[in-house]
Amino acid sequence: MINFLARLSNQRWAWGTLFFSALALEASALYFQYGMGLEPCIMCIYQRTAVLGVLLSGLLVFLMNNALTRLIGFIGWGVSAIWGLLIAIEHVDIQGAANPFFVTCEIVPNFPVPLHDWVPFFFAATGDCGKIDWEFLTLSMPQWMIVIFAAYSAVFTISLLARLFYHRAI
Repeated sequence: MINFLARLSNQRWAWGTLFFSALALEASALYFQYGMGLEPCIMCIYQRTAVLGVLLSGLLVFLMNNALTRLIGFIGWGVSAIWGLLIAIEHVDIQGAANPFFVTCEIVPNFPVPLHDWVPFFFAATGDCGKIDWEFLTLSMPQWMIVIFAAYSAVFTISLLARLFYHRAI
């Protein structure tokens, strides 16, 4: 089993699965925003950016699978999945605050470059972080994102550990 998991990261289809799962999440986010009229808050935009990091990591290795791109892919995937998980947890904390008047979130994204000005349809935040606009099976959107990012993080950790312990290389 460990051998199978270790060899999995060499497979183009595995990285394609990672890419297409993140692409489906990004498409869903845009549908929620433009199809259903749900305005994303700054925390939603940060989570969307983390999913974009997973998407780009998967795409890189899907298109060009070698040791260097796998290393970059693993780093991007791990950082994006764990960062997204932390942001989603913080977002749930904001939504569940006992006194919402003292809990605030930024209005303008804090990116190194002004992505919200360059690509506003994707990165502009117009919603309220504390407002719960949508639920499915009693979980709000950030709660679902905790589940998704936890799954991405778990698969990343298992894949990386299997790869390091079995092949002793990435």
